Amino acid sequence: MLLQGLSTIREAVPLPACLLFLALLLIIADCRKRRRPKGFPPGPPSLPFLGTLLQINPKKPHESMQKLIEKYGKIFSLQIGSMWMVIINGLPLVKEALVHQGENFIDRPRFPMNDEIFGVSGLISSNGKSWKEQRRFALSTLRNFGLGKRSLEERIQEEIRYLMDAIEEEKGQPFNPQFQINNAVSNIICSITFGNRYEYHDNQFRKLLHLLDETIVLQASLWMQVCNAFPTVMRYLPGPHQTVFKNWKQLKAFVKLNVEKHKADWSPSQTRDFIDAYLNEIAKEEAPDTFNEESLLQSTLDLFFAGTETTSTTLRWALLYMAVYPEVQAKVQGEIDSVIGQSRLPAMDDREHMPYTNAVIHETQRKSNILPFNAPRMTNQDTTLAGFHLPKGTVCFTTLTSVLLDKEEWETPDVFNPGHFLENGQFKKREAFLPFSAGKRVCLGEQLARMELFLFFTALLQKFSFQAPKDVILNLDFRPGFTLHPQPYRICALPR
Repeated sequence: MLLQGLSTIREAVPLPACLLFLALLLIIADCRKRRRPKGFPPGPPSLPFLGTLLQINPKKPHESMQKLIEKYGKIFSLQIGSMWMVIINGLPLVKEALVHQGENFIDRPRFPMNDEIFGVSGLISSNGKSWKEQRRFALSTLRNFGLGKRSLEERIQEEIRYLMDAIEEEKGQPFNPQFQINNAVSNIICSITFGNRYEYHDNQFRKLLHLLDETIVLQASLWMQVCNAFPTVMRYLPGPHQTVFKNWKQLKAFVKLNVEKHKADWSPSQTRDFIDAYLNEIAKEEAPDTFNEESLLQSTLDLFFAGTETTSTTLRWALLYMAVYPEVQAKVQGEIDSVIGQSRLPAMDDREHMPYTNAVIHETQRKSNILPFNAPRMTNQDTTLAGFHLPKGTVCFTTLTSVLLDKEEWETPDVFNPGHFLENGQFKKREAFLPFSAGKRVCLGEQLARMELFLFFTALLQKFSFQAPKDVILNLDFRPGFTLHPQPYRICALPR
């Protein structure tokens, strides 16, 4: 009887009409999912299946957010696929979420594609007890290997000498400094995690740095957002996301090979680096179950990734700004000559006597705005922010762009102006300077990054003057990605 009934309906209603009816049912069902949760912040209307995806310019996503701030206010909501998220902007609200209500916003959300890359262990993506144990151990171990001590400063100074030699090989001709700088900065975290550095002409390591660079650009693309919205379908389709997965597998294989080498000659009485320290922790009878080889692999990869990417990108912006603003470069070099001279490398003790150089480094971090959206957060309980109800499990982004480039916080937010950090000739701290985020999940490597930025930048300007090649006009356009890179550029490093 049922088959007969279906046959009758099929004969009575043309196939196109049936398909149209089914499509309408799917759209209606999807629209019901797109109702903004009760008490949620306002935001643009959500389209069937796409959500608010079309509201975001994939080439300038942080600029899209600024337009939405102007329309909906400092806190608004978006929907990507079926996932609702809240965007938090401006210093007061960002601090409220990350600091004053930090415990409520401390977790990381689960994104399907990110889970395939980062998993749920390690330092970046873990939550709860696992995250607290991994972070506590990593901080303690980094301190044991010199963080904040003279020994690490000397290690950075040694790497500076290698970098100087590599740049001198360019003989003042135009060159792209990206991989020399990436290699130099990466060698610092590699010496801590793996116990060794890599030569600048090491083709295998250069390939890894290239994979990392390519992945950072692709991972923040609109394509990956589509993958997160429709993971089941996209996992089996070709596209840039497959390149991301392939690259991360190779990066993970590099870390795994280092872990296996350490296991082969591991001695508990001789702790050479982070991997050895972690193996010692796993071997303890009372070690928590979160300390295992998968967590070791992911934590080490997290340190390698974070310890390479952000500082090297900031230094590349710094050299570009110096070439674009030669008057600023000249003032920095005048201060270097006055305080340090040319007979020795810069040391951290010099920083307090160099307010202008310190201000230029801070302004570079502010203006380059390399991590515009910060790492995402998720509420771990029902929460109220700015009068809006955010249920447990709400994905939140605290945008650093809205703080670092806020016209309410900075005198000339869109201009490279070291004066933002100077008062009566002395260095001035600013509350709205949050490139490392804030709260309990503030950047784990902030202290290391500050040391690297001062020592590398000051030493480079002590030794070289940077300028545009003849008949070339440098620009400050960025390349969108997980971090905002400068567009590839070539400069001349002229010995002083």
